Amino acid sequence: MISQTVTVPAEGAALTGDLTVPSAARAVVLFAHGSGSSRHSPRNREVAAGLRTAGLGTLLIDLLTEEEERQDVRTAELRFDIPLLGRRLVAAIDWLAQSPGTQRLPVVLFGASTGAGAALAAAAERPDRVSAVVSRGGRPDLAGDALDAVRAPVLLIVGARDQQVLRLNEEAARRLHVPHTIHVVPGATHLFEEAGALDQVTEVARQWCHDQLRTAAG
Repeated sequence: MISQTVTVPAEGAALTGDLTVPSAARAVVLFAHGSGSSRHSPRNREVAAGLRTAGLGTLLIDLLTEEEERQDVRTAELRFDIPLLGRRLVAAIDWLAQSPGTQRLPVVLFGASTGAGAALAAAAERPDRVSAVVSRGGRPDLAGDALDAVRAPVLLIVGARDQQVLRLNEEAARRLHVPHTIHVVPGATHLFEEAGALDQVTEVARQWCHDQLRTAAG
């Protein structure tokens, strides 16, 4: 079991992450947090814990430095800078490929809110390393033209009561040229705060990862 705080270099920035890799892990899930959030997001951490019980490693990482976070609190600009966040995720993917404990493991990207756009952009840049992409209440539309270049299967999880985001997910899905699924969680809103909603997110994501990794191995 690997469990440590790590520093990932990215274009002159130093990004802090929490890496946990169970023994005999089958893949590592790299989380891209959403608007105004961080690696300490309680929802992402809850999902990550559930995925680890299925033999998956997790890397929850801050895509902005502390100084950038302070700037973003004032301006709310960097959280929507998908090219920047996508490049930061690519740097984390490359770092995982070079680290002894993860270099042989396929990568699954898990994006929440605006982080989903960044995850899809990064998947398009590293098709040989990314095995699957999961979006939770995400904005895949923010990936723009990168949607056409994604080569990994995509799971889009949306709350049934998050109507605007559901519509944006449906529009983005029509641009994907890979296997993809939209899973609608009944009764859930954008943050999946309703009883049992986040548990369903975790279970659906866990099964999706299992199926895609098994397909890739086969």
